[in-house]
Amino acid sequence: MGGYGWISLTTDYGTFDGFAAACRGVIARIAPDVRVNDITHHVPPADVSRGAAVLAQTAPHLPPSVHVAVVDPGVGSERRGIAIGTPGGILVGPDNGLLIWAAEALGGINGVFELTNKDWLLGDVSRTFHGRDVFSPAAARLALGAPLSDAGAAVAPETLVRLPDPVVAVGDGWLEAEVLTVDRFGNVQLAAGGAALSGLSPDLVIGGVKARRAQIFADAQQGEMIVYEDSAGRVAIAVNGGRAVVLLSVRPGDIVRVAER
Repeated sequence: MGGYGWISLTTDYGTFDGFAAACRGVIARIAPDVRVNDITHHVPPADVSRGAAVLAQTAPHLPPSVHVAVVDPGVGSERRGIAIGTPGGILVGPDNGLLIWAAEALGGINGVFELTNKDWLLGDVSRTFHGRDVFSPAAARLALGAPLSDAGAAVAPETLVRLPDPVVAVGDGWLEAEVLTVDRFGNVQLAAGGAALSGLSPDLVIGGVKARRAQIFADAQQGEMIVYEDSAGRVAIAVNGGRAVVLLSVRPGDIVRVAER
């Protein structure tokens, strides 16, 4: 019987409380030999788009895994809990758009099943903690080799909730794109692919601040703003020795215009 040696966890639970540990504990009780890889537990609370971006950019670099993702402001409502099969692994979590970008990054959707098998649930399911009571036990069973179809009823992929496509526009000497993520260094990642930079000259301006195209941070002087292609293949903005997010005063969802001077 097949299975997976790894389960990954991506949540907005943080690490000050016991929520993430409880999920890890449930997995360990059911599948003690399966290893757990914490992608992050510091997605901003209820920020589904940020969680979706982090998961999609990270999952393809992990060993084949069952990926549990829980950024779930609709927990306890009518939203479905689902498991998605892909060529590169299985994704488990809420049907709120969180899993779709990762499914595409892992090769596309092969099948979707709603988590309705009561034998897979952890006792009396809490209305507010499906990460522990629904998603973690389901992931453990899938990692042990249970068929995806045993999770519950099949779901038509076209009925899945999808996040809106991020805004990206490219013109002659400029691009506009939505802020997708901001990392802990204050670097601002845009939704535009790195190839969008190829049509721009080296001297740029962003929000009235001078910037220039670069490949690495050391290409810039201390305090200088650069625009570059980041490790995820996206256009990103950084300040050498500083924080671009502070200088530009932006947050995820804002639109940033990068233009030639």
